[in-house]
Amino acid sequence: MIGPLLLSLLLQSAALPVLRQPVIVGVALAYFAVVAAIGVFASRRTRTVDDFFVAGRGLGLFTLAIAAMASTLSGFAFIGGPGLVYSIGLGAVFIVLPAALTNSMGAWVMAKRLRLLAEVREMLTVPDALAARYDSRLVQGLAAVAMLVAVVGYMATNFLALGLVIDAIFGTGRAPAIWIGTAIVLAYSVSGGILAGIWNDVFQGALMAVASVLVFWFALEAGGGMAEISRTLLASEPEVLGPWGRLSPLAALSFFFVFGMGALGQPHVLHKFFMLRDPRQLKWYPLLMTAALFVTLLLFVGVGVAMRALVASGATPALVSPDDATPAFLLQFTPAPLAALVFASVAAAIMSTVNSFMSIGAAACTHDLPVAFGRRLANELRWGRAWTVVLTVVAAAVAQASGTLVAFLGIFGWGLFASTLVPALAIGLNWTGATRAGAVASIGTGLLTTLSLETLAYVKLFTFPAGVTASAIALVASLLVFFIVSWLTRATACTTLAPDVRAVMEV
Repeated sequence: MIGPLLLSLLLQSAALPVLRQPVIVGVALAYFAVVAAIGVFASRRTRTVDDFFVAGRGLGLFTLAIAAMASTLSGFAFIGGPGLVYSIGLGAVFIVLPAALTNSMGAWVMAKRLRLLAEVREMLTVPDALAARYDSRLVQGLAAVAMLVAVVGYMATNFLALGLVIDAIFGTGRAPAIWIGTAIVLAYSVSGGILAGIWNDVFQGALMAVASVLVFWFALEAGGGMAEISRTLLASEPEVLGPWGRLSPLAALSFFFVFGMGALGQPHVLHKFFMLRDPRQLKWYPLLMTAALFVTLLLFVGVGVAMRALVASGATPALVSPDDATPAFLLQFTPAPLAALVFASVAAAIMSTVNSFMSIGAAACTHDLPVAFGRRLANELRWGRAWTVVLTVVAAAVAQASGTLVAFLGIFGWGLFASTLVPALAIGLNWTGATRAGAVASIGTGLLTTLSLETLAYVKLFTFPAGVTASAIALVASLLVFFIVSWLTRATACTTLAPDVRAVMEV
């Protein structure tokens, strides 16, 4: 969710600081060894297509929450996030403030219905849920196409970020580092599928939480405590601690809207709801997920404000780039083992997100598109592994392009997921008046609006007003089209809602 959009700041910088220290290299190697062991463990337990795509539907709630947190944050919590706080102040928290609201809506509005749909229908993917809701292979196919385009952009963004981290640690050069990172993720994803990804997510999520708490403590110590940090910033740059930071109120509220509503359309999180063993446990999901995000995001805020105060007081030189906030702080103010743990956590977070998108993309090619065309494949497990390889190689090749281009693809991916899935899925599963025509129109509107606006902005033919983003415009346009077309075709609503799906929606 958050990573590819705002990690674009990192991708457009030259590189991370050199991290080639024996302790950091040793911890990174140990981390990759654990990842390999988890891949071997998962491969021995991946025997069916259900195992490969939905982890055999056997996850407990704690595992689900930690896995969802890890794949949500990506490397943003450690690099892009603190850099954003350093740059624009507390206005950056409007990106994460919707977390509790979104997690509650995700559980009560989405998760329960998605999981119950999987009880009454054969269901592996998010487009499967759309096909069931609207009784339409066209809706399923359109959603799969939109998701596939976005997935390649997301994967390329994360592969480039992973390459930057590996290059900084091992000094391999950016291009080889991208392929090294790609090979590591691909090895455990092809063999163990989403099951390998889930267990790596749990390991990585725990690593992220521990690292975040420890770094937050060192940030307070380096800055003389939160009171001293606040006094320093209020004396030199009071706007940093203002309610909007250096953002305009419109920009801050736009962040809240886009991340609050748009998060309901991120398939790498939604897909995990199919994996829950007992849907009755979902009542605890908002609490667990929000608590996990709160702990992990301590570093996000702590390092950002601490480095701003340290620079303002002259305790450390001004940063060349905001994205240097975390690396500079770790190398100057924390023990080498902790710095090593955080940099391993950055790689861990990125890899957990990549694995989720590999599974979604492979499912779109193996399952959703063939089903949409009425030609279901005979051996979906074998084809799932094959498409995982193909999509990964394509995304890694795209990652070799400039950071600006790959960042654009990541931003495009976020907006595309939000504008194509939030109306048709999040609202459609809770409103019996939604129609097939409304779903088709909203998905098409989201796809065309996001592609057009982001491309025009990328080639500098169009500039958005301050605080307005293409993602927000596309989401609003898609929502309006969805409601208007559904109202105009309301007479067909009852014909596209099967009795078993209606029963799930009424639970």
